[in-house]
Amino acid sequence: MIPNRIFYSVLIASAITWLLGMFCIPLMDIDASQYASISREMLENKSWLQVFDLGADYLDKPPMLFWLSAISMKILGVHDWSYRLPSFFFALLAVYSTYRLASVFYRKEIAQLAAMVLAASQALFLITHDVRCDTMLLGWVSFSIWQMAAWYQQRQWKNFFAAFIAIACGMMTKGPIALLVPAFAFVPHFVVRREWKQLFRWEYLLGILVIAVMLVPMSIGLYQQFDLHPGKIINGVPIKSGLRFYYWTQSFGRYTGENVFNEMNHFTFLLENMFWSFLPWVLFFLVALIFSVTDLVKKRFRISAGEEWISTGGFILTYCILARSQAQLPHYIFVVFPLAAIITAKFLYRLLFTEELPAWKKPLFIFHSVIFSLLWVVAAFLMFWPFDNGMIVFVLAGILVGRFLVLLSAKGKQFPKLLNLAFFTVIGVNVLLDTGFYPNVLNYQLGNEAAHFIEQQHIPKERISIYGIYEGRAFHFYSKHIYPRKTDSTDFQENEIVLTVKDSIPFFQRRFPNLQTLHIGPHFGVTALSLPFLNPETRDKEVPKYALLQLKR
Repeated sequence: MIPNRIFYSVLIASAITWLLGMFCIPLMDIDASQYASISREMLENKSWLQVFDLGADYLDKPPMLFWLSAISMKILGVHDWSYRLPSFFFALLAVYSTYRLASVFYRKEIAQLAAMVLAASQALFLITHDVRCDTMLLGWVSFSIWQMAAWYQQRQWKNFFAAFIAIACGMMTKGPIALLVPAFAFVPHFVVRREWKQLFRWEYLLGILVIAVMLVPMSIGLYQQFDLHPGKIINGVPIKSGLRFYYWTQSFGRYTGENVFNEMNHFTFLLENMFWSFLPWVLFFLVALIFSVTDLVKKRFRISAGEEWISTGGFILTYCILARSQAQLPHYIFVVFPLAAIITAKFLYRLLFTEELPAWKKPLFIFHSVIFSLLWVVAAFLMFWPFDNGMIVFVLAGILVGRFLVLLSAKGKQFPKLLNLAFFTVIGVNVLLDTGFYPNVLNYQLGNEAAHFIEQQHIPKERISIYGIYEGRAFHFYSKHIYPRKTDSTDFQENEIVLTVKDSIPFFQRRFPNLQTLHIGPHFGVTALSLPFLNPETRDKEVPKYALLQLKR
């Protein structure tokens, strides 16, 4: 039995850690700051059906993230945390839906473990502050699978319509993948249960109609912005139809070669990235996945009416499809982490709450104790070496490390010691990262740092232009202003202000001998951390500089 006190403590501690990231860490370039800038621009222009990025046509992601984030900023003001807030609620929805989905088929303890595993996975700590479409997609997809499972069990129309409305909203968040994942989850489930009739229910036609109706507003916007004006250049390619792009090229074009992106396309790429994104559960998950497949083979690929293959079959099929794409990124696999959490929870229950797997307990405990200890060593190292953190962070790090050592040496606890160590480690380490590491790193990002200086010094934004530097969308978002870019230096006039690389100062000085250097700051791509950057003695050589110049003859 898992005490409610522990269950709710883990979920609340995880959610508080998500909030720490939301409020303490500035937006990172590239994706999160771009989506925040697009949301702010949508709010400013009141362009709800046609999407623009710094005034240019945008055709990459559907508008659901932009809609909800723009509404949040309209109500609460333009802040990074108000941009992130809707995604925070969708992360909560994903955890709750995972709990309810597991409850349909398993005992309460497994459902509790599944919710805790998902909430305390590294991916959730990341995508609640580095917010992309995947956080909302996670919520919509997990909710739709839960509702579909409830409909199959209870045949209530409210579950049916909720499932297909969630699928439609997921498609407006990140395209057809929101429809494919539920299909990938239930088709193998019906096959191994030999429920062939479930594959051909007439109600699915009604569900498709619900999806089609829900997609009408987005489709109208796409038609007006692109189909009525064919030939617009997006990513260097002329677009004939925005509708075709979203419903085919963006997803299925990754297999046909129509999609322009081609990166990280080897089959094990997503699995390799799970070794950090599904910490601290990834080894438990891999063992559990093997056990689950082995059990199915022993049963001759047939399960009884009381069992499910939604989680394992859905994960495997989705992974295989995503892994064959010509373009992959680490967060693509996050959409099936609720299913991975259920697979993991089943194994953890057998391992730690029953006597079914006694031979596995000690090796897994020793291995994970070593891993958790190393994580604390790395976390403490990052608190004390790269940056000059204040005394509060040092004290917090000391308390957390001390508490971990107490848990490691404790005996006779009612709740499994391995789970205590796992939850405390992943939550505690992320508390330190959110308060003492990421905020320091983001001080070296141009966008938020330059925007803060301009705001602080009351520099007229309408006089500023950008030349010869990639500034990132965080600069425009935090400034609450879209700065123009100039490509010809002769376009600059007296008293204009230019944001450029520091090395351009002599170049501008030849035309404007009395130019004034208003500010020089760091311009480092914080997503490309390196050891020379973390080393205080070599960091200055690793960090390029930008300059804010007022041009005077």
